[in-house]
Amino acid sequence: MAFDRSDRDGSDLRDQVVFINRVTKVVKGGKNFSFSALVVVGDGKGRVGFGMGKAKEVPSAISKGIERAKHAMVKIPLRGTTIPHQVVGRHGAGRVLLKPASPGTGVIAGGAVRAILETLGVQDVLTKCIGTQNPHNVVRATLDGLQQLRDLREIAKLRGVPLEHVQATAGPTAPVSSGAPSGGEG
Repeated sequence: MAFDRSDRDGSDLRDQVVFINRVTKVVKGGKNFSFSALVVVGDGKGRVGFGMGKAKEVPSAISKGIERAKHAMVKIPLRGTTIPHQVVGRHGAGRVLLKPASPGTGVIAGGAVRAILETLGVQDVLTKCIGTQNPHNVVRATLDGLQQLRDLREIAKLRGVPLEHVQATAGPTAPVSSGAPSGGEG
């Protein structure tokens, strides 16, 4: 349930509504209805954020979610049209596997994960949701995975080796390994 909406203030941000829910509060005088909206905002160039809004009407809830998402945007390192390396994001009972893909593969994802990756600007990636399908947990797990990504410069700095050494071990198009050195590397 992802809807693409154009940004009203003319900036280059794209937003997508991931999930809308009608919420009921039972009070002494009856029931109070309101709507909650889960929204993802991104610039298509490596920045993305999500927000939740709640209001009496759907458009108000969406606009509140957009404002919160704009304030919560984070920068994610990308490698061309894909992600630098494979990663698993976790939140609650949800796990999201994100794998880099070769150019032309497209975004192989569904629902909330697709909304985040498209607004982020990723064009080639393979994903798998493991565990819960709750959109809130899936969005948070996806962002957790994306925030674990590191680019080549960061990996070289963490390992204390020159950038050329990391590029030689990763190869020109091969995915980059995670920041932790494995058994045989220094």
